[in-house]
Amino acid sequence: MKVLKFGGTSVGSTENILKTIAIIVASYHEDARTLVVCSAFSGITDQLIKAGTLAAAKDEQYLLEIEKIKARHLTAIDELIPEKDRVAPKKEVEEALNIIEDITKGIFLLNEFPERTQAQLVSFGERMSNFIIATAIKSRKLPAQYVNASQLVKTNSHYLSGKVDFKTTNKNIRDFYQTFKGIAIVTGFIGSDDKGNVTTLGRGGSDYTAAIFGAALKADVIEIWTDVNGVLTADPRRVEQASTIPTLSYREAMELSHFGAKVIYPPTIQPAFIERIPLKIKNTFQPENPGTLIIEKAEKSDSPIKGISSISEVALLRFEGSGLIGVVGMASRLFGAMARKGVNLIFLTQGSSEHSICFGVMPNDVKHAVDAVEEEFELEINLKYIQPLIVELEKTIIAVIGENMAKVPGVSAKVFKALGKNGINVSAIAQGSSELNITAVIDKVNEAKALNALHEIFFENDYHSINLFLVGPTGLIGSTLIKQIKNQQDYLKNEKSIQINLTGIINSRKMVMNSNGIDLNHWEEELNEKGSHASLPQFIDDIAEMNFANSVFIDCSASKAVTEYYERILRKSVSIVTPNKIANTLSQDKYLKLREISKKTNAKFLYETNVGAGLPVINTLTSLLQSGDKILKIEAVLSGTLSFIFNNFKGDSKFSEVVLQAKEKGYTEPDPRDDLSGLDVARKALILSREIGLSMNLEDIQVENLVSEHLQSVDVKTYLERLHEGDGNYEALKQNAVKENKVLRYMAVIEDGKVEIALKSVDSNHPFYNLSGSDNMIVFTTERYKNNPLVIKGPGAGAEVTAAGVFAEIISIGNYMAN
Repeated sequence: MKVLKFGGTSVGSTENILKTIAIIVASYHEDARTLVVCSAFSGITDQLIKAGTLAAAKDEQYLLEIEKIKARHLTAIDELIPEKDRVAPKKEVEEALNIIEDITKGIFLLNEFPERTQAQLVSFGERMSNFIIATAIKSRKLPAQYVNASQLVKTNSHYLSGKVDFKTTNKNIRDFYQTFKGIAIVTGFIGSDDKGNVTTLGRGGSDYTAAIFGAALKADVIEIWTDVNGVLTADPRRVEQASTIPTLSYREAMELSHFGAKVIYPPTIQPAFIERIPLKIKNTFQPENPGTLIIEKAEKSDSPIKGISSISEVALLRFEGSGLIGVVGMASRLFGAMARKGVNLIFLTQGSSEHSICFGVMPNDVKHAVDAVEEEFELEINLKYIQPLIVELEKTIIAVIGENMAKVPGVSAKVFKALGKNGINVSAIAQGSSELNITAVIDKVNEAKALNALHEIFFENDYHSINLFLVGPTGLIGSTLIKQIKNQQDYLKNEKSIQINLTGIINSRKMVMNSNGIDLNHWEEELNEKGSHASLPQFIDDIAEMNFANSVFIDCSASKAVTEYYERILRKSVSIVTPNKIANTLSQDKYLKLREISKKTNAKFLYETNVGAGLPVINTLTSLLQSGDKILKIEAVLSGTLSFIFNNFKGDSKFSEVVLQAKEKGYTEPDPRDDLSGLDVARKALILSREIGLSMNLEDIQVENLVSEHLQSVDVKTYLERLHEGDGNYEALKQNAVKENKVLRYMAVIEDGKVEIALKSVDSNHPFYNLSGSDNMIVFTTERYKNNPLVIKGPGAGAEVTAAGVFAEIISIGNYMAN
């Protein structure tokens, strides 16, 4: 035989009830021995509780709630049952509503709403819905009969969470079913005590009712019909990529349900587990979907885990002190004290030092737990052998569950590495010797991020995602970066298993966020048409609130204001990639602080393009230092503009002519003095000097300004008109260099703890001698590369190479997160 259970959403509307009836009819034609358990219509239980609560508060609005309940059920009768068959269900519903009115009137008069009355009141939700559905099926010429489960399911007198007396209940069910023929439509959720008082089985108890009946009758299968395609690998409201788990073992299902998997009510599995009855979780709205099958031994899967679940809000309590060490019975006293106060422990771990016991409870149990410890250990606390209970609120329990973990090494490492790389601190850990689950307690604010990070690592094997938040998308570098990502998107996904999502963009006028990713083909339209007014603080707030796993902040601006948010961004465990060199050239303290936060939060701070655009300067320098090499000297031509000027300042050319030529080609800033001042070179040299461990600020660097002093403060137009006034001086420098078979190069030299930026002449033995075009060149002289220095040469500016450098660092972060 089959037992089918339908939840509130499956009977939430006439349309849904008709789908439910169709499933019941099809099941009956497959197996005439079909038993059906239905919940109350969606929302009715809450309405009944609201009516009782209002009545207890002397609020006559409770009568309006009853009218709504009445209208809902009478409408269902009219829409589901032919007119000739409506008399009996209408009479039943009206009688039930009369009792509801009497109960709520009594609550109103007595000004109280005790648990016994609450259980009786809410039971009418199931009674009315099941009677209507039974009549609707019966009107279709099928042998359906309404069954009030409270007459069969016997519990103790805990009215809102009755404990089932299985011996009596099983006998009642079997005796009843010996003579029963047809389709039994059974009320879920309710039972009664030995005095006949109505009790309930707790929220989700309709699933439990189905399991109780299925186990008592030794059904072939128990089907739980809901609004999702079975048990999913994670909560789909938090993890969009969650997918159906084809099969689960009873043990795995028990663990998932304990840790918050909403599809299964925890006690449901126990009766089925004992009798080894398969459970199927199916979707009322997609009955063709196979759903999830729960059996004794599940099928093997490629992943060592089956699902990731969480309990969203818990309190973490620490019981510790020197009085615990080596003292027999302390744990027993603690747990006994908790039991006497009715506190349920949902998480427990103890260090081998015996100095502390850590456990988790629901927030509403915290006060009871604290009272229990203070009463039980009053003497030890006064003597300071035991500390008062330490309470941490706003915590979440994350559980990674699967029987295959016992056979696969490294699962725990993957779990904690994924959390660590996303800056998620773990407050407590527990893992049983059976290796069925790995449990971690984290801050509640990181719940969604943790679930997504873990889900990607274990289930999204096809690719891993990176979420980008870009400042400056309409600038030259930012727009080029978007174009490069778009062009490489398919290749990265198909060949490198990397999915890049442009999640947020902001320019000086507008900003837009899209959790599903901005369409790279139409990002400008989305920004202009859907974007809100640009607010950098709000943009940063939105990033923090979204709290996505694998997030990267891209700063393609040249704004100091953006860099002021770097510390906050890194503290949120969001990595930063930037060609904006301002943050690295502020004070030494600021420079060190950013690296300290990056290290602490495991968020990357990458800025390869600060020096040499797309050239591998910073990475090469880092590799040399990390491998133990010692930097003796760095010589560098770090300005593409000045490189072009002095590479072309030869023969009969005049200095002013070459500068104007560079300006015409777009190599210089609108005011060439911004390049000729040497400050940009000094900033890059400062970054290199700090990278090798020197402690200095910009003012510590000697910089030769190539702008004549008398022209430094005039306006741009005047400067350009009078630029030729310095030609004589530079002509003399050029001629002196020619006489010595040398050439002029504007270069930075870092040596012996000092940094100098100056125009120097170099001979043909120097790597700078053959520089051409606007190329940059960096020469590292080290202990290992002393006689033959390490040279890096190439374009040091330009949107394409700079964007490519940023892109490469984004991919490196993606690989870091995935591996």
